[in-house]
Amino acid sequence: MSALPALRHFPAGTCLISFYSAANGFNYMESTFLVGFAAAILAAVSLLTLALWRHKKASGGEVRLIGELGRVETKLDPEGTIIVGGEMWRAISNDGASIGVDASVRVVGMKGHLILVEICPNRLRY
Repeated sequence: MSALPALRHFPAGTCLISFYSAANGFNYMESTFLVGFAAAILAAVSLLTLALWRHKKASGGEVRLIGELGRVETKLDPEGTIIVGGEMWRAISNDGASIGVDASVRVVGMKGHLILVEICPNRLRY
């Protein structure tokens, strides 16, 4: 017994069987290929959606960096990049002064998407 009579209970299966039966007569191989191809496309789209969902960057929560210590990655003159908590951030010095590479800095605020920092007088661990 073939699986095609069972497809008649589902609208998509009925549509596929009706289309092929009307156009070409009943051809089991073409119907099987078409159903398999549709299932493969559905599986590929589902996997792609899952992959994109899992790699979505977490956002929406408040960034709690104020008071954290970091290290200057590229010179702040007055803007550059720093490493805080293992992540690279764009930063600007709070007073507009130039801060050299590998200097220790403390996060004092946010200005849009930039982190405001001040240089730490002592070389503190970050």
